[in-house]
Amino acid sequence: MIRVEARNGEPLEKTLRRFKKRCEKEGLTKDIKKNLYYDKPSEVKRRESRKLEKRLEAEKAEAARALKKR
Repeated sequence: MIRVEARNGEPLEKTLRRFKKRCEKEGLTKDIKKNLYYDKPSEVKRRESRKLEKRLEAEKAEAARALKKR
């Protein structure tokens, strides 16, 4: 549980900012956004496979550029 206590004489906006930063650091906001909508397992697999293909293409292009520089 994330807990932030207001410091002596600290404005509420500053305290809220510290709270938001801690939530961000813990990955809470990312997790909430991820679970906001239901994704079917097939959609998750499709998205991961596209991400993998994109990464492999980028690595392939990088290798081709490295060979070309020689």
